[in-house]
Amino acid sequence: MHYTVISIGLLSLAIIVLTTWVIILERRLSTFLSGRNASSLEDIIARNQEEIQDYHDFEIEMRDELAKIDARLLRKIDGIVLKRFNPFQGTGTGGNHSFAAAFLDEQGNGAVLSTLYTRERVSTYAKPVTNNTSDIDLTEEEAAVIAKKS
Repeated sequence: MHYTVISIGLLSLAIIVLTTWVIILERRLSTFLSGRNASSLEDIIARNQEEIQDYHDFEIEMRDELAKIDARLLRKIDGIVLKRFNPFQGTGTGGNHSFAAAFLDEQGNGAVLSTLYTRERVSTYAKPVTNNTSDIDLTEEEAAVIAKKS
């Protein structure tokens, strides 16, 4: 009988403690769910999910745009190499007024432009370049500027 009274007392105390704990948790949960401007937690979570999806969509758009920009940049002239020379060395004419210039992108595609300068005239030549080579025979100077660029 003595153990029964102690057991009932301990169970009653446990019930009171647990009931108080549940009431405190209910109040905290109610305060938490009510929000500041009477907006519910569910609305906040839904809004956050929409914003996350918007950021994800924006990231995909930016990745696509950057891929397009990278592809365009590969086709742009990556630099110009210029070499001046005298095509008539040893003849006493000319000087280093003639030049060869390579205008190539990162993959070695573009053109090489050459001029031959004399007192009477200036001749200009343009030759297409693909993968740092040309189907048209290149002069030593044209080949040198292409080689220097690549």
